[in-house]
Amino acid sequence: MATVSLNNLVKKYGNLEVVHSINLDVADREFIALVGPSGCGKSTSLRMIAGLEDITGGEIRIGDRVVNDLPPRQRNISMVFQSYALYPHMSVAENMGFSLKIAGRPKSEIDAAVAEAARTLSLEELLERRPSQLSGGQRQRVAMGRAIVRKPDVFLFDEPLSNLDAKLRMQMRTEIKKLHAQVQSTVIYVTHDQVEAMTLSDRIVIMRDGHIEQVDTPEEVFQRPATRFVAGFIGSPSMNLRDAGIADGKMVFANGDALPIPPQFRDKVSAGDKVVFGIRPDDVFPAGHGIHSGEATDVHTIDVPVSITEPLGNETLVFAEFAGDDWIARMLNPKTLHPGDWVDLSFDLSQAHLFSADTEKTLRS
Repeated sequence: MATVSLNNLVKKYGNLEVVHSINLDVADREFIALVGPSGCGKSTSLRMIAGLEDITGGEIRIGDRVVNDLPPRQRNISMVFQSYALYPHMSVAENMGFSLKIAGRPKSEIDAAVAEAARTLSLEELLERRPSQLSGGQRQRVAMGRAIVRKPDVFLFDEPLSNLDAKLRMQMRTEIKKLHAQVQSTVIYVTHDQVEAMTLSDRIVIMRDGHIEQVDTPEEVFQRPATRFVAGFIGSPSMNLRDAGIADGKMVFANGDALPIPPQFRDKVSAGDKVVFGIRPDDVFPAGHGIHSGEATDVHTIDVPVSITEPLGNETLVFAEFAGDDWIARMLNPKTLHPGDWVDLSFDLSQAHLFSADTEKTLRS
């Protein structure tokens, strides 16, 4: 296996720069997820690592080699595509062993490698079938098997689950996690789905407009987002984010409503500062119905009207009006609420976030 390093990596199409001098170090056997909205540069970055896109500037290292000018076949990487990219006229076994066949490997070696990959991915019963006889999940497992047989230094995944339905995506996430544990490979995985990124990766790289916004563990990007963008992108439902000004020791919103300054930020702001207040729906809840109801250390409760509710079984999302806008709250052990009802809405300010309105970076040290 191998490390991967991107040093000041740039990609331009004509005068349009789509990847802006990014830097990233991926450790040996680490699982890294590149995540972000469409057009953020994550797939372009992956394709440059693979050698499918020329780089405009910077350096790519795989292991101890600079691979800028090496064709894909000499980089010892394997890529799993969104579209599976299987040969329809070949059997599963032939698809999985094709790269070894064109490399001139002996048939006995190819058969052994295909059999080993088939056992790893539970494909033994499907080896004689054609792709048209397989489900979407089975086709994706075949594509993964084709990557495994080459024993590459690095596995690259380009949104491999986006064509599958929700149930299959969950199953395949489990398959990919098991696969990584078994083969102990270095993996770079591109997805627009934050659930995939959070559940699969050791670290997440969050991209926006060709820049890297934050690189950290799933827990850190969720609990300590570095920017307003990361705070709003990671988490479902999204974090409540509102512009405010600091005055009289409070955060004052556009309509004049106010909340106390979160205790962890009181020495970070001054009167006249413009900030963005952020708090996750988990930390806004009808009094007594929150995840941390008995543990919250700095709770501010306000009587507010309910706009709508979304019952989800053992919890309900409550949209309640405050400061001229709807705030999303998560109610556990839900009680029945109707639009127009008033509810005591608790804000656990000890879990809140503040960002600079100018830089959009966190004010947390």
